[in-house]
Amino acid sequence: MLFHDEMIDPFQACQAFASASAVDADLQVRLYTLMLKCRRAEERAAELAETREVGCPVHLYLGQEAVSAGVCTALKTEDQVFGTHRSHGHFLCKGGGLRPLFAELLGKATGCARGRGGSMHLIDTSCGIPGTTPIVAASIPMAAGAALANKMKKNGLVAVAFFGDGATEEGVFHETMVMAAIWDLPVVFICENNFYASHLPLKDRRKRDNLADAGKPYSIPSARIDGNNVLEVHRYARAAVEHARSGRGPSFLECRTYRWRGHVGPAWEWNLGIRKREEVEEWLARCPIRALEQQLLAQKLMREEDMTALRQKIDEEIEDALAFARQSPYPAMDTLLRHVYVER
Repeated sequence: MLFHDEMIDPFQACQAFASASAVDADLQVRLYTLMLKCRRAEERAAELAETREVGCPVHLYLGQEAVSAGVCTALKTEDQVFGTHRSHGHFLCKGGGLRPLFAELLGKATGCARGRGGSMHLIDTSCGIPGTTPIVAASIPMAAGAALANKMKKNGLVAVAFFGDGATEEGVFHETMVMAAIWDLPVVFICENNFYASHLPLKDRRKRDNLADAGKPYSIPSARIDGNNVLEVHRYARAAVEHARSGRGPSFLECRTYRWRGHVGPAWEWNLGIRKREEVEEWLARCPIRALEQQLLAQKLMREEDMTALRQKIDEEIEDALAFARQSPYPAMDTLLRHVYVER
């Protein structure tokens, strides 16, 4: 185990999750389905961004699907997740629908934010998504605030903050960690370390590669895990969630993964002097979906034809969602000032 404070290790009592066999067959198939849905939806969104049918800025989640799938399957429907500018995967894995997602990307009134939020402001309170925000590190205090409310209400719910490696360099990250630890808040901090804050690599921003130590100064149990191994992500996330739900406070997980496309937009970004093509190709070979596919085939939990049929089914659902979005109306002009000020 890679935890830094054994005395408060939330996973010590969760030995059932120590191996891949701890994730049952049905859940493995569900994890694969969620990751595949995220991947195919993002690939379609990339095509729409390339043709300019989607006009808002789009931050694609391609390559990071294992983190959202592994974490969200460890949560109850009522548990809250707070996402970032790169949250299509969080939205879909927590239960958000394809139709409201694509309608929002196209700015339609049937979108999850009624066409007012675009790609970066997604919401569906019915499945525990109070909202996503493009402000770097903003998901962190929002999740802590929800966790404080949950604790005061004694409702047994857990809040999760998703954020990137760059967010750990913001003051509000450290301020929130202090309060979460002191108040034993039922919150889980999920750092999706994709090694780039916008266009600046982690190695140029930190003296050491030690993000996994982020919780140590605050006595928050922390771990570094393979963010491309969805079974490992799920096991650690489930243990962290149980730790929070039982009243023992927050945890911090550094999930090491990689975004395939550029910081924003569909471009691959390897010809811009930012990333080397060899680096991207190395991570492409570590595709989290393909890794799980191989395990499912080896364990005879799925067949090649099952996977082909599933991809076709998901693609049909995506095309249905896109057709729905295209046929939906734009918000009416006379509603322009709705939801801007308090309405009395």
